[in-house]
Amino acid sequence: MKAIVFEEFGGAEVLRVAEARVPRPGPGQVRLRVRAAGVNPLDHKIRSGVMEQVFPTTFPATPGLEAAGVVDEVGPGVTGLAAGDEVIALTDTGSYAEFALATVAAPKPAGLDWAQAAALPVAGETAQRVLDLLGVEAGETLLVHGAAGAVGGVAVQLAVAAGVTVVGTASAVNHDYLRSLGVTPVAYGEGLVERVRAAAPQGVDAVFDAAGYGVLPDSIELRGGTTDRIVTIADPTCRELGVTFSGDSRPSVERLAGLARLAAEGALRLTVAETFPLAEAGRAQERSATGHTRGKLILLA
Repeated sequence: MKAIVFEEFGGAEVLRVAEARVPRPGPGQVRLRVRAAGVNPLDHKIRSGVMEQVFPTTFPATPGLEAAGVVDEVGPGVTGLAAGDEVIALTDTGSYAEFALATVAAPKPAGLDWAQAAALPVAGETAQRVLDLLGVEAGETLLVHGAAGAVGGVAVQLAVAAGVTVVGTASAVNHDYLRSLGVTPVAYGEGLVERVRAAAPQGVDAVFDAAGYGVLPDSIELRGGTTDRIVTIADPTCRELGVTFSGDSRPSVERLAGLARLAAEGALRLTVAETFPLAEAGRAQERSATGHTRGKLILLA
């Protein structure tokens, strides 16, 4: 099969198309023929080596954490899925490939196209996990950094639907988009604390950092000097400040299926920023690294 691989840390130029062995599913796994794969900021951070202490890499490595595709083969013990089923999945092997293995795979609703389906697993699971960790409730105020991105965009929708007041940081070009989601937008950069206080004079009860651009000190100030109820998924320096990094997850098929149903029903908007051919994975990661995409970048296999 064709797969995107890298054999050393570096820039996007270390990614190349290679022939790789088609994986065989083990107990509890399905193999899917990938139709679309999501591109996440973590992908280029792992490729560059900056996340090596958190996510060790064995070379040659294939990037990718999520995919949508058609089940090709099922391993021992798999129930509820069969060859030919269309699924969305958090993959056990790199999803930048023609085939990938997955333990967490849920049926793809007919109302989602391949790109939308591939945009959901990481963003949906991450958003729901962090909101649960923060314990935000109706009537509280949540600040989301990177609110127009893939994870932030899902998080703000889930929070608004739960009755939470949401303030979201984003570039000015994305402010109308955030307003359409029920979010009060603010610009990031110098003066952020004052802008958030003006937008939320009642104070901020919790902070979800999905951006990772040095916003944690301001977040701590907005929380009154405490690191309580601040979670980042994007700033590896958080431990120096005593802020929780939510890099671990225990995804479930049931949660993924529930999010997929919300998306198919139109209750959860999935925004695909741009699609790329699999062979242009390097260009997609470079685009991701800018940190200024609205929604998800997708590779089409």
